[in-house]
Amino acid sequence: MGGPLLWPAHEPWPECTEPHSHARGRRPADIHQERQILAAAWRREADPGPTDQERQLLKELGQEHRIEKTAAADPLPLIGLAQLYRRDIPDLPAGPDDCDLLQVFWCPFDAHGPTGYGMLLDLRWRRSWEVTEVLTSPPRPQVVGFKGYVPEPCVLHPEQVATYPFAGLLPGDLCARIDAWEEALDEAAEQSANEDAAAFVDYQNDLSIPPGWRVGGFASWHVTDPSPMDCLTCAAPMHLLLTIDSSEWDGGSGSWKPLEDPNSPTHLYANPTKVTVGRGGELNIFACPEHPDHPHRWSIQ
Repeated sequence: MGGPLLWPAHEPWPECTEPHSHARGRRPADIHQERQILAAAWRREADPGPTDQERQLLKELGQEHRIEKTAAADPLPLIGLAQLYRRDIPDLPAGPDDCDLLQVFWCPFDAHGPTGYGMLLDLRWRRSWEVTEVLTSPPRPQVVGFKGYVPEPCVLHPEQVATYPFAGLLPGDLCARIDAWEEALDEAAEQSANEDAAAFVDYQNDLSIPPGWRVGGFASWHVTDPSPMDCLTCAAPMHLLLTIDSSEWDGGSGSWKPLEDPNSPTHLYANPTKVTVGRGGELNIFACPEHPDHPHRWSIQ
């Protein structure tokens, strides 16, 4: 994220038109204010944490609101989640027809798909130089079903790193060698008097797939077994386009913690976007390498 989405003023804003109710939820403005209060409260050096007055305000901001039935049945404006320029991200795959800008939107309610509890994504490719008159005040939903769908505007600073496939996709003999190497490191750490030796690296958390928002590379399958992601239109094996993560690092992937913030508390800096996928997981979005205009697929891990 960074600044307003580059959306043409004359073009209709993306909407959710599926027949489900958007009648009840939290107001986006309340969610933003709640985050600001909590961030300021925990940053206080003396007596950190919310005061009694702030707790009362947080309680009020956390309440759900119901909108009119007629408005609840109307198409719902989608929330702009990200926009990525190829000039900033060398690994961003080529879009259709020389498009250089990828924009990602989603519906702030889990009420989609065959189960009725799924996610709705809308990915748009465009040529940035063709947008001359930009929409300055995009429409916003009156209420949202989940605060993790409401991002905080921020700038992502891309860093190019080498990644390696998920361990479950490696040949069996290579997995065995990696397991033996990690066991040897573990034994050495237990026998060492150095407390820092216990923080040894391992393939899955430190060497293969980094946490955080990513473009390209390899997808993690740490929640489900690896699943083939083939294009539903042409059957071509799809490539990972974008990963949207609920955190930039956590207790298991501390080696990816930014050096600029060596002592940053997790609740302030591990999730600058404030986006949460599922129960704190990550969303992997796949694209067809043969035909970028074919429908995308995704997996939540």
